[in-house]
Amino acid sequence: MAAFANSDGGTIYLGVADDGSCPGLDKADVARINQLISNAASQLVKSPLTVRTENVSVEKGCVVIVLTVPKGLDKPYFDKNGVIWLKTGSDKRRVNSKEELRRLFQVTDQFHADELPTKADITKLDKLRFRDFLRDVYKQEYPDSQAELIRLLQNMNLATDDGKLNLAGVLMFAE
Repeated sequence: MAAFANSDGGTIYLGVADDGSCPGLDKADVARINQLISNAASQLVKSPLTVRTENVSVEKGCVVIVLTVPKGLDKPYFDKNGVIWLKTGSDKRRVNSKEELRRLFQVTDQFHADELPTKADITKLDKLRFRDFLRDVYKQEYPDSQAELIRLLQNMNLATDDGKLNLAGVLMFAE
């Protein structure tokens, strides 16, 4: 469930075999399994998930439980051991890299790459490109002093308080 929530959501069919056959579940087991699903979604996945189940009758008095896991809004979701999983095709895999974790945070607007401070300072700014940008987009002249430039970049969220450029400033206007 955590892997589905960390990806685009998905559906799990309980009572369907791996080969596609449909033995179903005994009606006596359906209530117990639905309770297990509810407990797992709320207690074994962090943050808790709200999942939907539907009991579908199939032949010979058996039931298939269709478990729908929505695309998560509070990513990343962890399993009970603190592991982050992603659904990839018909398989799931652990998130193993910082880059994957950053992308997961970025997708949910919890982390913004354009707000990452860099080691580049204001001297690395491409002044001609930034001047053209100010003129074309804001109808504004390039600042006369470095203090005005730093204040302008900070107001645009392109520089930090100590004059370091945010990643967006580096990508858009760095030499």
